Amino acid sequence: MVDAVPLPVRPLGVEVPAPVLSDRARDLNFTNEGGVLGTTRLLKNIAGLWLLQACRRDWAARGQTLSYDEIVSAAANLAGPPGTVIDPDDPAFLNPESMAEAIAGACRRTGQPVPVDAAGFARMIFDSLALKYRVVIEWLEELTGGSLTTIRVIGGGARNRLLNQLTADATGRLVLAGPVEATALGNLAMQLVTTGHVATLDEARDIIERSFPTERFEPANTNEWEPAYRRFREYMGHGRYGVRS
Repeated sequence: MVDAVPLPVRPLGVEVPAPVLSDRARDLNFTNEGGVLGTTRLLKNIAGLWLLQACRRDWAARGQTLSYDEIVSAAANLAGPPGTVIDPDDPAFLNPESMAEAIAGACRRTGQPVPVDAAGFARMIFDSLALKYRVVIEWLEELTGGSLTTIRVIGGGARNRLLNQLTADATGRLVLAGPVEATALGNLAMQLVTTGHVATLDEARDIIERSFPTERFEPANTNEWEPAYRRFREYMGHGRYGVRS
């Protein structure tokens, strides 16, 4: 089993023994970062929750001050399959004057309804992130020839239970959330190896796994996501967001 790992800054990737230098990896804009003990992290950067943070700033400027928890709770109450979806990596979202208006413009360009409130915007962003994870995971499987059956969410993103469940549903894969303090624990793991307290990195990782239990999110209602996924891929395939599928 191989874990695909969305980190707090929203790169999504896998640990591989050597860099992947194919034309396909270049065209899809994957990066090869040096990992521990000679490994490589094959990663694709995804915009992440920057979209929602920027929308909150827009709403606050208009006098609508909502906490992140309030928005997520309201979005969780919106039942049913995904509706409007956008690619989080649309260049229009890089640094717009108004993120909410940029997102509304993307909805109109693709002939989709614009969400009517903060809950709708948040649910659309979460759904869209989950679908983008599925696309990138399928690209990772293509590039590595492996099968990715589990998604590991570490860092602060592990606290977003709604997005974790939507990710499991959209991808049809088990999501394991945690630990939250991933950076500190990674440092601890390397100290254990370097000082000889454990023989291998795998042993250090096993200690962390047993010491910091993860929360499991099992896929559910995966068939409901297929129409939205086909639309999502179609928008990307038409070149609206810069990368062909």
